[in-house]
Amino acid sequence: MSAFADITPALRGAIPNLRGRLLANQPLSDLTWFRVGGPAQVLFTPADEADLAALLAGLDPEIPVTVIGLGSNLIVRDGGVPGVVIRLGGRAFGSVEIDGDTLRAGTAVPDMRLAKAAAEAGLDGLAFFRGIPGSVGGALRMNAGAHGGETTDVLVEARGVDRSGRLRSFTHAEMGFRYRHSSAPDDVIFTSALFRGRPGDRAAIEAEMDRVTAAREAAQPIRERTGGSTFKNPDGGKAWQLVDAAGCRGLTLGGAQVSEMHCNFLINQGGATAADIEGLGEEVRRRVRETSGVTLHWEIKRIGIAA
Repeated sequence: MSAFADITPALRGAIPNLRGRLLANQPLSDLTWFRVGGPAQVLFTPADEADLAALLAGLDPEIPVTVIGLGSNLIVRDGGVPGVVIRLGGRAFGSVEIDGDTLRAGTAVPDMRLAKAAAEAGLDGLAFFRGIPGSVGGALRMNAGAHGGETTDVLVEARGVDRSGRLRSFTHAEMGFRYRHSSAPDDVIFTSALFRGRPGDRAAIEAEMDRVTAAREAAQPIRERTGGSTFKNPDGGKAWQLVDAAGCRGLTLGGAQVSEMHCNFLINQGGATAADIEGLGEEVRRRVRETSGVTLHWEIKRIGIAA
């Protein structure tokens, strides 16, 4: 597609104290596990929480803001993402600090690294994060879970910045967690979270993490260009079973395929577009609805505009 208008000079003029990186028409495909999609009109990587707040406070309210993390559960559409795309990283958002039985983690910390830090500190209860391929920020937004554990089980509080640049804190109750969902305001960009574990035996915790890793590698196509679980499990059922029963295992569209190994995963076979992957997902939803009467809901986040 043609490039978006370059609005970075106007942003720097309006918010001269910014310290982070502002990049115009920055490709996003390399930042997603599917390796597809168009550019960000502007990609902003803030230096720290104050820098993020400065951008949001000074940004024209009409300019859309989108946040991406590790890109593991994300489709960026082929036309790209208008407005400002924010990606947190670096030491300001990527550290884990341990105090007794609590861990404070920046939201750019990969879930797997959070699990490892807890294990090294002898804190039990967070080993399930080893099986989640995203980051802490995504875990907060969607109450990520795996292997019998969920973010809601261990979260104490979360901190973030809202669209007006105001710092906000949320207790566990204020997060409003339910299955693969939180009720925190959509405009909040989470910056850190406090988790609580319980004292445990490091060797036993690491053994549990090894079991989680082995189970994941045996059942999921983790070495492919994929986006994790595509659809949420419906009440009382399993999405993959419905997809399988609808005859969709191995189904293809363009360069996209429903995984033969685990049919709640979509795969970029090498030449897929974002439209191929999203279109295949919609075809799977149609066939499942037709065969079972169940409407599957996307777990993968889809952002941007079609080409």
